[in-house]
Amino acid sequence: MTTETRYPHIVSDDRGAPVIEGTTLKVSELVVERLAYGWSPEELLFQHSYLMLGQIYSALAYYADHAEAMDREIAERLRKIEASRQQSQQQPSPLRDRLRGQRPR
Repeated sequence: MTTETRYPHIVSDDRGAPVIEGTTLKVSELVVERLAYGWSPEELLFQHSYLMLGQIYSALAYYADHAEAMDREIAERLRKIEASRQQSQQQPSPLRDRLRGQRPR
């Protein structure tokens, strides 16, 4: 179930996250690509050929108006990913040992 927003092409999913209508692409995911790679709206369109340019501009407008909250959300997700990565590296992994040519612990 989605809820309309005041931004054309942008709806909120059942968790309240803004997504591009008719897709499962979250606005934050598009923004992360723009920030990480420096992609223009046209390059984002090239990378996501199933979107329309208007959808991309609407997503970027939504981000511009909610940047502070979305930046906090993105930073929190990155923190959780990093914590999970570090935790998994600390746990023994027979596969990782084999790939490194080590004997299992």
